[in-house]
Amino acid sequence: MMTTKCTEDMNSKGEQTSPATEKVGEKKRVVVKVGSNVLTRDDGKLDVTRMSAIVDQVVWLKQHGYEVILVSSGAMACGRDELKVTRKLDSVAQRQLYSALGQVKLIGLYYDLFREYDLHVGQVLTMKESFSTRGEYLNQRACMSVMLENGVIPIVNENDTVSVTELMFTDNDELSGLIASMMDADTLIILSNVDGIFNGDPKDSQTRVIPMVNYDRDLGEYIQDTKSGFGRGGMLTKANIARKVAEEGIKVIIANGKTTNILVELATKPMETMHTEFRPNPTPTSTLKKWIAHSESFAKGRVVINDKAAEALKGHKAVSLLPVGVTAVEGDFEEGDIINVIDQQGNNIGVGRSGYSAEEARRRMGVHDVKPVIHYDYLYME
Repeated sequence: MMTTKCTEDMNSKGEQTSPATEKVGEKKRVVVKVGSNVLTRDDGKLDVTRMSAIVDQVVWLKQHGYEVILVSSGAMACGRDELKVTRKLDSVAQRQLYSALGQVKLIGLYYDLFREYDLHVGQVLTMKESFSTRGEYLNQRACMSVMLENGVIPIVNENDTVSVTELMFTDNDELSGLIASMMDADTLIILSNVDGIFNGDPKDSQTRVIPMVNYDRDLGEYIQDTKSGFGRGGMLTKANIARKVAEEGIKVIIANGKTTNILVELATKPMETMHTEFRPNPTPTSTLKKWIAHSESFAKGRVVINDKAAEALKGHKAVSLLPVGVTAVEGDFEEGDIINVIDQQGNNIGVGRSGYSAEEARRRMGVHDVKPVIHYDYLYME
């Protein structure tokens, strides 16, 4: 692929904005996501040389004052290289088998590579539903916090042996976004096999990498919704996750993990290093609302509201969703579960933690002067 020097981006008013000037080095907690397309060769096997290079760069970050959380793919590639299956397996069975075999090898390789620098690593295997309840969410955060406090590098991956079909993350981009939000990271770096987000077809020699965009900028017009290589997600997924995480006040960088010393270059020479940076929201939401914002896909039900309620929720003032504005309650949920808020046109306009069970919400529907269905402290508007 031919790459060219970064070009300036345009903001929503058509004004030019300058490329990134803030160094990653000014941040202290960094989540680094390494994709399958970075860690695998063309034949689908693990690229141990590339893996070693990533470890060297993470060590450099540690030595320069960073707390690093590594979200790493590669278990499937490791497992595929370990065992030749004599009979055909369906996609779920194949994923479970190779992941179970490969995760052991993957974490073992990381252990050996980091041990050369006298650094400790800890394995964190998680599932999408582990983020769906506040208790499990906080337990995961506490686990990784104590690891960081004791100088241990958390290495996170999805538990593919039990995460199948609808229970799976879109890919580790989604997982890394959740981790960055949960751990109040300053920066999320998504390492892929491309230099960033292009303003056209990457195969066109005139196409440039967009160096910086605001958290609320929609880049859908530039991105082809295609997947490549051995990863599950594509650039559209990365851009959507990057926008969501940046909206929560976390800087997001998309860069090429196959570029020599990319993490060090981003830290020391960001202006000269090819990447796309999503500028973070200067007024992010609370930690609790960050969890709620990422919980839309975990919703146990939904409430449909009338136009007056929708207008109030979309206003500038923080308001709660009251039963009087609810026209329908769908699903089977309990008090405290995450539910979606739907307007009369069928649009999902918010997500929050329910103050009622579904049965009780139906009984209170349209009633005045009772507690909110969703209190504004637990409501995130899309």
